[in-house]
Amino acid sequence: MKNEKYEILHRLHSAQGDLAYSLAVFGDTLAKREKYKNLGGMDAIHFYLIQKFHWLPRDVQSMSYEDIELVLHQEKEGWKLPKDAV
Repeated sequence: MKNEKYEILHRLHSAQGDLAYSLAVFGDTLAKREKYKNLGGMDAIHFYLIQKFHWLPRDVQSMSYEDIELVLHQEKEGWKLPKDAV
């Protein structure tokens, strides 16, 4: 029973980490596309959401990775992790 619980926890946290990593790498792509200077990763994503939707920084920064993934669904369509990030 314990091993099953830990396996489930491991898969959950691995998936959350993979999502966070994917978003951070996408943030670099977004920063390049939008020509952001000195921004990358999640900072670029936060800045993009603030600019696009006129949301407050505190609201954007408090969003879960799952919510950010949903909001960026269209922007990420067709995007894949670059080979050097896999």
